[in-house]
Amino acid sequence: MRNKKDKEQQDLNEAPVTLAAFLESYNQNIPAGFPRSTVAALKKFQEAHPILFKQKDARSVTRHRKKLMDWLSSNPDEHR
Repeated sequence: MRNKKDKEQQDLNEAPVTLAAFLESYNQNIPAGFPRSTVAALKKFQEAHPILFKQKDARSVTRHRKKLMDWLSSNPDEHR
């Protein structure tokens, strides 16, 4: 059974956040060796995957983090 702290963390990860908040969280919590992101890269990612953004300016860690990591890894010029 999950405890209250796990539930709170899940709620935070699923909550929609602004581009700036997502970018800060993403870059702080990304493992070493993975590409960091920028505002420009996040906007290009959004343009490339509009179906993921039903709420235009909202992102969630749960829904977008892994997909962004994969996208940045396969598009290395986008994060320079």
